Amino acid sequence: MKKHTEPKKYLISFDSHTSSHVFTDVLVIGSGVAGLSAAIQAAKHGSVLIVTKDKIDENNTAYAQGGIAVVLSEKDALIKHIKDTLNAGQELCDKAAVKTIVDEGPKRVREMIDWGAAFDRQNNHLIFTQEGGHSFPRIIRAQGDSTGKEVEHTLVRVVKESKNIKVVEHTFAIDLIIKDGACHGAVVWHAKKGIVLIWAKRTILATGGCGQVYRETTNPEVATGDGLAMAYRASAALQDMEFVQFHPTTLYIAGAVRFLITETVRGEGGILRNKLGERFMPNYHPQAELAPRDVVSQSILQEMQKTDHTNVYIDVRHIPKKRLYARFPKIKEICASFGIDIAKDLIPVRPSAHYMIGGIKVDRFSRTTIKQLYACGEAACTGMHGANRLGSNSLPEGLVTGYMAGTDACKSIQRSRRELLPYTIQESAGLSKKSWLDLTDIGNSLKSLMWRDAGIERDERHLLEAEEMIEMWCSYVMDKEFSHQTGWELQNMLIVSRLIVVSARKRKESRGVHHRTDYPKTDNTHWKKHIIIKKPTS
Repeated sequence: MKKHTEPKKYLISFDSHTSSHVFTDVLVIGSGVAGLSAAIQAAKHGSVLIVTKDKIDENNTAYAQGGIAVVLSEKDALIKHIKDTLNAGQELCDKAAVKTIVDEGPKRVREMIDWGAAFDRQNNHLIFTQEGGHSFPRIIRAQGDSTGKEVEHTLVRVVKESKNIKVVEHTFAIDLIIKDGACHGAVVWHAKKGIVLIWAKRTILATGGCGQVYRETTNPEVATGDGLAMAYRASAALQDMEFVQFHPTTLYIAGAVRFLITETVRGEGGILRNKLGERFMPNYHPQAELAPRDVVSQSILQEMQKTDHTNVYIDVRHIPKKRLYARFPKIKEICASFGIDIAKDLIPVRPSAHYMIGGIKVDRFSRTTIKQLYACGEAACTGMHGANRLGSNSLPEGLVTGYMAGTDACKSIQRSRRELLPYTIQESAGLSKKSWLDLTDIGNSLKSLMWRDAGIERDERHLLEAEEMIEMWCSYVMDKEFSHQTGWELQNMLIVSRLIVVSARKRKESRGVHHRTDYPKTDNTHWKKHIIIKKPTS
């Protein structure tokens, strides 16, 4: 295998003497549920700048369908939600993190309701749905199957009303500014202003996941793992990168994006059938269609292999049409565009990469291992999910950890009372600016490789093959200095893919979403622990 060369701290060369400068108390990179929550909280005590590489509402949050898992029913109990989360996490959850997020979740949701979030109600009472792995119906939703959109728009509205928050869209965060083991802001690229140095007393990474490293994914195009790669280059610790969650059911039609068929479809009575029309989930788990996601994904894969078919099907034809259309209007609309009437036809589905369970290692205050740098939401590894995320636990995690990051950032600024003083920085990346590479082709090859060799099923031979291929691509991509987003995203995706593959090779057992066919059993003796990866400090 080609010897691995660690990426440099910065992807580009820049000089503080010739660059534009911006100053803020708190810099938030990312505009999903976690980033906006952090910004809203931080703005109570200082100036906040949000930078996002696309429109403010183009992120994983806006595409979330299912809902928010939260204990708001009088018949439910916090201890039940905690227990369900711990069970799904298969002994790798951080119990303190689980308790904090589950306890704080109701407060943050009530706050959103006070801000005008319109969750679905019946007779003025919130409607609760049950999902896989949950022992009680505790999932609240909005507009049937557009919960994330309602959450995002509510938070955006509050952000725009704040005089202390400024939002800059279509701005790509390239790297963090690091000196003496502390973060002082970020180097970003703006279409009109070019390279800009943003100096901040505290920086919060809320950059979301990395589903785009896989050929099959529910994630939008922006989910290229930029924050994970930035943090790694800055020598922050990352944890549990082998745990990538695959959603069991995404629409599978040639030419269609892998549109999510939310888990609540099964919660409302949807039945999974194979090519032969046979219901199969009762053969794999006593909870059948409501088994945890890792079980359902692996079961679907086995059925596809048994029947030599590209997909399985969700059957909702037995659900009354009026109720079905009202409950899942977006799914109805998308399926109809491909000639599928969900009230009459089976919906073809298969698993796709959905959520990065691992990420930037943080403590209970969302602080990373680098001073003055925070991470929250999907970009962070809080310990909430362990080896397998329970459905609809991501939005409450984003709300709570964003709130905590914004709160602690402001408190630490007040304690230190240091002035924001920029310093001279002249960085030469020392990379080649000559490139005749077809970046789209490399990106597509990477995605296919990750799907084939580091997907739902893994083994030593395929993981080794993936590592060798990624090392080869890195040898002639990471030595280039690009001046555009496409190049930087590819470099980030290569780094993140390598971290996933290396972690997956190290964990020689099967646990949660990490399934090794050559090590099919869970090994608590050797692997009831976390894999932490950190770039050597240069």
